[in-house]
Amino acid sequence: MSMHSVAASPAPSPLTPPGRTAPDRDPAWIRRVAWTITVLVLLWPLGVATEFRPWVFFERENLKVTGQFLSTFLPLAYSGEFLEMVVRETWRTVAMATVGVVLALVLAVPLSLVSTRVLSISALSGRMALLPAVVRTAARWLLIVLRSIPELVWALVFVRVVGLGPTAGVLAIALTYGGMLGKVYGEILESGEAHATQSLLRNGSGRLQAFFYGLLPTNAGELTSYTVYRWECAIRSSVVLGFVGAGGLGQQLDNSMKMFNDGEEATMLLVFVVLVALADRTSAWLRKALA
Repeated sequence: MSMHSVAASPAPSPLTPPGRTAPDRDPAWIRRVAWTITVLVLLWPLGVATEFRPWVFFERENLKVTGQFLSTFLPLAYSGEFLEMVVRETWRTVAMATVGVVLALVLAVPLSLVSTRVLSISALSGRMALLPAVVRTAARWLLIVLRSIPELVWALVFVRVVGLGPTAGVLAIALTYGGMLGKVYGEILESGEAHATQSLLRNGSGRLQAFFYGLLPTNAGELTSYTVYRWECAIRSSVVLGFVGAGGLGQQLDNSMKMFNDGEEATMLLVFVVLVALADRTSAWLRKALA
């Protein structure tokens, strides 16, 4: 055998069993292609039903209209009086989102603790007692009701009750986000390591002690990250809530849109981008601090 033929022969892979050669292609590619085609076939009637036609954005007339619209955002508004108003309303927006999330925590934390099966003493025997099961089910249904009603609907209700202003936005965020936080908190606690918690409960520990010394230390990072993420979402929600009179920078954005002051709109949208970026950095810092 020549040196050329020996060099050309492929070396056996250390992961390949003796007597077998490595496959030339991914053995699962046929299944992946089949699943991709199936998903596309199922999505096609959904796209037809929603009249989803993204190619219309690239038509010449539509591109021209889009370019003209985007050009109206320049130059940005930066007058002293306007920037003073933006700073004031930005602070009000952050305050509205923060207070709303804090009130949401007041709702979410006890409801999530009640609805978490891992913290049930009666469930240690394998089957939860009737009364705790009823209370747990009621807490879960309350969380469903709270998060199933969008914050925009809550805001419309509270605007009629308490009038225009940030109070309606705070209450709307508190109720909807209370349901969201409570639901996700419960899932995080249920999916975490439960051995330490169950050991504490079996040795006479109370539920709060089992939570603080068993569940919380192993899930604090994930709980904090999701809470900060929801605070970021609350800041974004304030834009929409402002359109129904719930105050904050969103209401000023609505006023600028009605007056066709596109430069003011662009400035306020950039402020929202900065707020979301700061919330993202805050989340990363908290995760690192709790690691």
